[in-house]
Amino acid sequence: MTIKDAQTTVDEWIKTVGVRYFNELTNMAMLTEEVGEVARIIARRYGEQSEKESDKQKDLGDEMADVLWVLICLANQTGIDLTEAFQKNLDKKNIRDATRHLNNEKLK
Repeated sequence: MTIKDAQTTVDEWIKTVGVRYFNELTNMAMLTEEVGEVARIIARRYGEQSEKESDKQKDLGDEMADVLWVLICLANQTGIDLTEAFQKNLDKKNIRDATRHLNNEKLK
C-alpha cells in the first residue's frame, strides 16, 4: 500500500464507517494520546523502566499504526498530500544533512 493508497483508504473508511472526521483539534489530541502509548511501550520495553505485566501484551506495531491512522486523518482534513510532503522532506534532509552525520564524531 502506498501512502496515497493509505490516505484514500482512511478517507473512504471515515466517510462510510466513521460517519465523519473528528475536528482537527480532537484529532491532534488523539495523535498525542497515541504517540504517548507508543512512548510508554518503548520506555518500558527498551528503556530503563520495568514493563508492567499489563503492558507486556501490547503490540508496538499496532500502536504505531494508530499513530499513522490519526496522522493520515489530519493530513486528509487539512489537504496535505503526504506522498508529496514526505518527498519534499526527504529532499530537504538530503541537501541539509548530506555530510552532517558523516562528520559527526559522536556517531563514529
